[in-house]
Amino acid sequence: MSNNDETRPGVAIDQAFNVLENEDTQALLKSQLEQLAQLTESSPGEARYTLELDIASSQLALENKTEAWDRAKACFDYFIKSSLWQKAVEACDVMFQCELDDSIIALANGIWLAVTFPISPETSVAMLQHIIDETPDNSDGAAVAAITAHYLADIRCDGDKAESLKFLATQMIAAVAKRHSQVDDQEMLEFWIERMELKDPAIFLPKLAKVLDIIINDKWWYDRDKLRQLIPDN
Repeated sequence: MSNNDETRPGVAIDQAFNVLENEDTQALLKSQLEQLAQLTESSPGEARYTLELDIASSQLALENKTEAWDRAKACFDYFIKSSLWQKAVEACDVMFQCELDDSIIALANGIWLAVTFPISPETSVAMLQHIIDETPDNSDGAAVAAITAHYLADIRCDGDKAESLKFLATQMIAAVAKRHSQVDDQEMLEFWIERMELKDPAIFLPKLAKVLDIIINDKWWYDRDKLRQLIPDN
């Protein structure tokens, strides 16, 4: 009997499911492209580019990363011009997952929008988790990202949703503290948060801004000063 992993029943089942999933995604992409072809010049721009972003996500799932990037970037440009911040961040997420040269630039551009504008807190937390995943264990930037996730969960949610998202963010903080400074109990965690200056948003948010500046290295895809003028009052 062969010891080749590819002949093991479990591997064969996984491969079969992957084939089925790939076929489902291809069918979805075909349907999406047909929907796109039916749109006219008078079709609403938001609907068109939302569909385009869905297509980019399908292309990404099929490993067509360059095509997915190009489509998502075009969507991003439209969403920024239209002040559709949630959609713009979602486009950045797709570009980040394409794993191309500028994917980390896309992530940083998306995080600035996610923190600056009152978009979905779940999306914001997910984007900040990407920063944590991309940074070394001893990175202070990961600590700032984790505490910012908790802060956004606190100010943008209420009720059960807030408790659930804050619990997730608390787990993010604990995981970062453990890998950063071997923190493994509540007392040590509180001391670590104090030492890292993570209690005051007036301190840790500017630190996050510096982290993003370092990542982007002058490759901002928009004028931040102009966008700040569009921040809602409430």
